[in-house]
Amino acid sequence: MDLKQQNIDNLTSLWHLINRNAGTAVTGNVFDYGIINYSDWPNRLWFKNAPEQTNLNLAKKIISSSTTKITVPYWEINGNDYSPLLENNGFMKILEQVGMSADISKSDFIPSEVTINKVRDERTALLWESLFQKAFKYKIDHKLLLSSYDEVDYLIAYDNATPTGTALMHYSGNEVVGIHSMGIIPEMRRKGYAEKMMHSMLFEAAKKGYGYATLQASEMGKNLYLKLGFEEQFLMRNYTLSK
Repeated sequence: MDLKQQNIDNLTSLWHLINRNAGTAVTGNVFDYGIINYSDWPNRLWFKNAPEQTNLNLAKKIISSSTTKITVPYWEINGNDYSPLLENNGFMKILEQVGMSADISKSDFIPSEVTINKVRDERTALLWESLFQKAFKYKIDHKLLLSSYDEVDYLIAYDNATPTGTALMHYSGNEVVGIHSMGIIPEMRRKGYAEKMMHSMLFEAAKKGYGYATLQASEMGKNLYLKLGFEEQFLMRNYTLSK
């Protein structure tokens, strides 16, 4: 199994799903995108094939005409490094992440005492939105959760009755689960909740028969995932167009 490609496919299929349910999905031969003006996410334009200048000109036109901030993620496509082309066309790197994966079928994850509940109604969707915004300083609108919670697991972690953080689990195919949007709210950090959440989520995924987990880690979070058995696969840079 090509886990790098599975990682990327899990991520982009999540963006597709959210955009499709919001009626904003646009697909093309070289790139896909979606713009949701009431949410800070996904709002991505991503290349499926390494772009040429004409493709990039069209992408720049779409981005420039939008009042919503659009992020362009980068990873090498078939060994083609097109990051210089992006940078020469006015794209600025805003965030760097590491694509990581783990074989969870060979690990013994133990569910922790942290309770993890799924979003199932407007009240919990609003709570998830609020907690996520506190953790990450940007907004995923609760309406996107309400339109997709039958297909995506939006999770809220609790210590007794106190919410501690959020996560999102997106299952693609029969073998891969992607862990996304995992964040602990500021006042509950440095208490081990992130590791406890990961143990519980990976335990549930393995119990369902999924063999692999993928994610995209920040530099700050990478060591936790290495500790849990994840391996680095690829570098992912996120760009915006300077206007």
